[in-house]
Formats: sequence, C-alpha cells, structure tokens
Amino acid sequence: TCLCRMKTGPMQASVALAMAGVGPLPPVRKKATIIGALAASADDTDEGIGMCGWILTAISWLIVIVTLPFSLCVCFKVVQEYERAVIFRLGRLLQGGSKGPGIFFVLPCIESYQKVDLRTITLGVPPQEVLTKDSVTVSVDAVVYYRVSNATVSVANVENAHHSTRLLAQTSLRNILGTKNLHEILSDRESISLAMQTILDEATAAWGIKVERVEIKDARLPEQLQRAMAAEAEAAREARAKVIAAEGEKKASGALRDASEIISESSSALQLRYLQTLNSISAEKNSTIIFPLPLDMVTSMLGRG
Repeated sequence: TCLCRMKTGPMQASVALAMAGVGPLPPVRKKATIIGALAASADDTDEGIGMCGWILTAISWLIVIVTLPFSLCVCFKVVQEYERAVIFRLGRLLQGGSKGPGIFFVLPCIESYQKVDLRTITLGVPPQEVLTKDSVTVSVDAVVYYRVSNATVSVANVENAHHSTRLLAQTSLRNILGTKNLHEILSDRESISLAMQTILDEATAAWGIKVERVEIKDARLPEQLQRAMAAEAEAAREARAKVIAAEGEKKASGALRDASEIISESSSALQLRYLQTLNSISAEKNSTIIFPLPLDMVTSMLGRG
C-alpha cells in the first residue's frame, strides 16, 4: 500500500483513508450524500423551464383569465379515440406523456401540440429491382402493416416516423432478397415475410412503431426469363410424358405376353376371345364386320381351286 502526503482538510483526509482501505467514516458518507443530493437538485433545476419560462407561463395564464370566456375556445382541444396529442411547453415535452382521447387544455403562446394517429397503417412498398443470389433480376413488392405504439417517442425521437419506416422497409426488402435464390423467393415467401417483420420491428422500436405484419405481394420476372422458364417447364413435361408412355407400353407388352401364353395352353380360349371381339364390335352398331380367317385355311382353299 502506497501512502502519499496531502495538505488537505478533515474531509479530504477521510476520503484518502477510505481509499487506502482503512475504512469509510460516517461523517464523510453523510457529507457525500448531501453533496450528491445538491448536485441532483442542481441538475433538475437546469432541466426546468427557468425563471423566464415561469414568467411566460404566468403571462399566458393571465391572458387566459383576462380573455375569459373567449379564451376557452382556443385553449380546449379535442382528440379522437384513435388519436393522441403530444404537448410541448416552451419547446419541452410535458410530463405525463401524451394526452387523450377526449378534451385537454393548451396554454396560448407557450404550448403547442401534435396529433398522432394510433390506427394501423397500410404501407405499400414499391417494386424493388433486386439481383438475387443466383444472379437473376427480379422485381418484388410488399405490404407492411404497422401502427404507432408510443406517440411521444414517435414525435420526439424521429423527424418523420412514417417516412422513415417506408424507407427502412424498402432497404430491408432489398437486403433480404439479395441473400435468396430465385426458387426461394417464388416458393418460400412466408419465411421472407417473417424475417423482414423481425428486422423492421427491432429497428423501429426506438421510434415508437410496432410492425404487425409483412406480406410479399408479388414477384415479377423479366419476359425473356419467363419464356425461358416456360420452355424449360414444357420440355420437362414432355419428357415425363414420354417416360410415362414408355412405361405403359412396357407394361402392356408384358400383359400381352402373359395373355398369349395363357391362350396357347387352350385352343378354345382363342375361340372365346374371337367371339368376345365380335360381340364388342356389334355393340357399336357398325355395318362392316371383318372375319379373320387363318392363313392355312385360305391356302388350302386356294389349292383346291
């Protein structure tokens, strides 16, 4: 432990002993507490409206009293159920936050107020030309639903909360889509909407804005890319159709082979199949019926002739 010589009074000596580990003294604690309270009260005094402010407030009240009852038409204001009023007195926010809904009082000349709408606002994000992760240009637009959750903060912390939210929604949409592939944008819109909502909600919390919902409205592709994708899809469908037809021919040939083996085992089976074919032809009301004759029978008849 280092000891140093100081030319100080009793209070400074007590503080030095306390820092050296000897232990704090009760009188020093009391004096420090008093000094802290005085400093806090000085800060509160500095943050007030001051003597000039009090004089202007008194003059404003005097004007209201002198001009009664006409001053009541100017001083009393009304805000709707879905609105709040943020009041400034001599440029400072009044304590207690925003006023409303209903009637509130405004002093003339020294107080001003600003109305804030608390209803949900629908913000249409204009189409954004984005280059996706797989180097495809796509135009995507979205819809953002948000509302003002804290009227005082939305007025005091940002110049224009609605305009700032609009610009932030546009940049957030571009940043998120730039990290996605084209098939993810077309098929996984829900995850993109949730990610965008999370980013917007976190960024606008300091502005008194609550983002309720984000929806990807539409994704438009260039015409050349649409034609290329349509040709690719058509070729894929034709290829699948050919494969299915080939598989059907294979199964049909196998079934015919099995049927021929079964018919070859019995001579009457072929005759029954022949009669069944004639029956199906006659059911269709055809005027021409073809009777197939065995080649051996035709040859023998020609030999006799």
